[in-house]
Amino acid sequence: MLEELFNLVKGVFNDNTVDNNVLPAEHKDAVVAEATNTVASGLRNMVAGGGVENLLSLFGGNKNNPQSGKGLLSNPIVSMMVGHFAGKLMSKFKMGSGDASNMASSMIPNVISNLVNKTNDPSNNGFSLEGLLNSITGGKVNELSTQPASGGGGLNDILGKLMGGGNSN
Repeated sequence: MLEELFNLVKGVFNDNTVDNNVLPAEHKDAVVAEATNTVASGLRNMVAGGGVENLLSLFGGNKNNPQSGKGLLSNPIVSMMVGHFAGKLMSKFKMGSGDASNMASSMIPNVISNLVNKTNDPSNNGFSLEGLLNSITGGKVNELSTQPASGGGGLNDILGKLMGGGNSN
C-alpha cells in the first residue's frame, strides 16, 4: 500500500497543479518520498492518537460531493500535514518559506483528495480504507476493530457504516 501511496504522490507532484520547478531535479524523488512519509505519518499519528473516527470521517466524507484538494485545507488533519511538509521542504531542501508553503498547500490536499477518491472507488483494487489503515498501523487494524468507538462498535462497525453497510444491532 505504501508503494501505491508513493506512486499517487508522484503523480500529484508531476501534475501541472504543483509548481515543482522551484526544486533542482536531483531533489524531486526525495521530495516525493518526504511527502509520502508526511501523509503516511500524519494518518498513522491520527490513528495512534485515538482519532480513528476523525480519520474515517475524512475518508467517508460526503460521497455525493467529495471535498476537492483545496477544500481539504480547512481539515485539521490535512492542515497539520501541510505545515509539517512545508517545514521539511524548508529544512531539508532549503526552499524559501513562500515556495515551501505554496508547494505543500497544493500538493498535500491534492494527495489526500486523490487518496480519498481511490479508497472510495469500489472498482479500484489497489486502494482500500482497510488496506490503508493496515499499512499505516503495521497491520494492527484488527486490534482497533475490537476497541469500541464512542457511541458505537469498533472500527469494523464504523467502516461498515461508511461503506454503506452498517450494523443493525
